[in-house]
Amino acid sequence: MPIATPEVYNEMLDRAKAGQFAYPAINVTSSQTLHAALRGFAEAESDGIVQISTGGAEFLGGQHSKDMVTGAVALAEFAHIVAAKYDVTIALHTDHCPKDKLDGYVRPLIAVSEERVKAGRDPLFQSHMWDGSAETLADNLSIAQELLERARAARIVLEVEITPTGGEEDGVSHEINDSLYTTVEDAIRTAEALGLGEKGRYLLAASFGNVHGVYKPGNVVLRPELLKELNEGVAAKYGQPAGSKPFDFVFHGGSGSSEEEIATALDNGVVKMNIDTDTQYAFTRPVADHMFRNYDGVLKVDGEVGDKKTYDPRTWGKLAEASMAARVVSACGHLRSAGTRIK
Repeated sequence: MPIATPEVYNEMLDRAKAGQFAYPAINVTSSQTLHAALRGFAEAESDGIVQISTGGAEFLGGQHSKDMVTGAVALAEFAHIVAAKYDVTIALHTDHCPKDKLDGYVRPLIAVSEERVKAGRDPLFQSHMWDGSAETLADNLSIAQELLERARAARIVLEVEITPTGGEEDGVSHEINDSLYTTVEDAIRTAEALGLGEKGRYLLAASFGNVHGVYKPGNVVLRPELLKELNEGVAAKYGQPAGSKPFDFVFHGGSGSSEEEIATALDNGVVKMNIDTDTQYAFTRPVADHMFRNYDGVLKVDGEVGDKKTYDPRTWGKLAEASMAARVVSACGHLRSAGTRIK
């Protein structure tokens, strides 16, 4: 099946919320990591989300120009062709975009989709993320309102991060402290500014102690039960029935989380979980193993000629793809999305 249409993407999110599962959102930086993600989803019989961060887009744009929009558009167009060969449905998303990169990344990409929609086509990406966590909540939500209006017109879902995620990703960093927990008041202010779907659909990256990267046990204190409090607070404010889940939550900093923490997050409305650090390692680990095991083959040691079959990028690249795909399969199992693909 090809890349999800706007209608199918909304169906995917609805199905995840109703079924209390989430889609792994896999960061990719090349055609090879894209294929690894697609392969993992196909082997798990799970639909999924593939995403490109600003740093990933810059890398994809080539080190000569480092153009983020060129890199993102090029891989998205490639994905629209190759994803059709996999028996799953994939949504394309752009990850973390802070304020100083909006004009060089998200806004131009929305413009690309606006032109496509005007011409009667589907948007290039199905969703974009605005990361305003470094701004005041008032400024964050003001920009989110502008972006949500444009996204809705372009048939795109917006993702917003309203409070900080700890650690560092693509130059955006926050300390690991008590500010990493969204309050009910923050959630209510978000609903007041962005609505609950009537102004356009959005995904909410709320903070419950999330940290990018992987840390040793005890360094990070996740409180996924906080998501229930946020939903209950907003539901009560808007007169919704008990047990309602007004928000479509995103789990950031998911690498290294325990299965129990993930399960609690799913039960409380998470429909998307970002996975990057773990898949980066899964991709690189077999490459390192290959290089160490074939030292005198991948290098021309002591005037020898090496072994072309061992330094051929296809040789170690296939190992990397298989390892990363296996990590995606594992993620689908943890997030309960395995076997849920749209038939």
